[in-house]
Amino acid sequence: MTAPRTDAPPPGVRIPKRRGVELSLLVCAVLISVYGYAEVGLARSGAVPPDAVRYGAGLGLLALVAHLAVRFRAPYADPLLLPIAVLLNGLGLVLIYRLDLETPNDQAAATQLVWSTLGVTLFIVVVLLLRDHRTLQGYAYVSVAAALALMILPIFFPAVNGAKIWIRLGGLSFQPGEFAKILLAVFFAAYLAANRNALAYTGRRIWKFQFPTGRVLGPIVAIWLLSVGVLVLERDLGTSLLFFGLFVIMLYVATGRTGWIAVGLVLASAGAFLVGSLEPHVHSRVEDWLDPFASIRAGDGPGQLAQSLFAFAAGGMLGSGLGLGHSVLIGFATKSDFILATAGEELGLVGLTALFLLYALLVARGYRAGLSLRDPFGRLLAIGLASIVALQVFVIAGGVMGLIPLTGMAMPFLAQGGSSVVTNWVIVALLIRVSDSARAPQPDDADTGTLAPVKEGAS
Repeated sequence: MTAPRTDAPPPGVRIPKRRGVELSLLVCAVLISVYGYAEVGLARSGAVPPDAVRYGAGLGLLALVAHLAVRFRAPYADPLLLPIAVLLNGLGLVLIYRLDLETPNDQAAATQLVWSTLGVTLFIVVVLLLRDHRTLQGYAYVSVAAALALMILPIFFPAVNGAKIWIRLGGLSFQPGEFAKILLAVFFAAYLAANRNALAYTGRRIWKFQFPTGRVLGPIVAIWLLSVGVLVLERDLGTSLLFFGLFVIMLYVATGRTGWIAVGLVLASAGAFLVGSLEPHVHSRVEDWLDPFASIRAGDGPGQLAQSLFAFAAGGMLGSGLGLGHSVLIGFATKSDFILATAGEELGLVGLTALFLLYALLVARGYRAGLSLRDPFGRLLAIGLASIVALQVFVIAGGVMGLIPLTGMAMPFLAQGGSSVVTNWVIVALLIRVSDSARAPQPDDADTGTLAPVKEGAS
């Protein structure tokens, strides 16, 4: 039995490309970003920033070139993916520029714009050169080798803010783990697609659970354990949690067994407890999460998490307005880990909800593209890439809102961080390519090896 293509039209029906819809949404995304940029200037100095036109023209040019690449190389791609990415990136630049006004000795907006340009450039390169996403399946083991090498490199460099996740060479710094997540998603998708039947139908049954044989499950578990082990040594709990969640989600999608979700939750809870108890850097963050106002009672003033909670509370329903908040009091991570607090204070609950809906729509369209495909590798790859974005948003938003312990990660597209914005643009490019394959007319409906639904039974 083959999985149905949810986007597949009846035979003979012309499939709309919707590139005009994409262009209209891109214009709206650029105009919203320019309006936010102008609003910051009006709130701070009573005048529109003199470079507002240049900012709008630059963002518009990047969006137009990306649109042309999609129009000519991926004409059937989802029309929402690119506009959402442009809008989130544009709003991120606005928030970073707004915070730059409070920190004259630490200007980041111009650098972030350069990284955004590089990200869009790589987006265009991927869309133009990668004609078929299935090509990546042949590079599974190259991808995992490169991912492990990228994760190991930061061990040999000094720690930054308690974590060894950065490589600094002169004035240039980047975070290799950001690139490794895409490579690991490619490997997981390729391996699980090739071994999905063995993972789902073979192995030993223990109580109500059926586990695959060690010969089949062993290689991917070894790669996952090695990845997480390296990240624990680097004290990068956020990326460790991201990779763990990615592994469990893709394993569940490949096999259809809900038991993997239960096993994943148990292992995640046990691992978090052990690391939070034994590792001092992580333990201090757990203590801050359990009692964010302890430093205030001790007479040391509010810590970062407390200031973040104050910012969200001050924003109320509609926010204080762009440029009128005080989230800069959070400290050194205001533009990175805690940039969502600025959005919450100055845009309010309404603006924050709109941001979350944009992320939710981006993830949902990624899932839709994956579920519409007939080849198992493409399905797993799209769902894995979309899950990376979903997990990052959950981990970061939960941390700065006090729902879970804080982890050092960058909000996709929104936060300061060159490595993050570049890799997120690559993720969108791959989703564009997958969605184009999902929506493009097919020569026939012959079975090409789809993911067969797993029979209900053992979880």
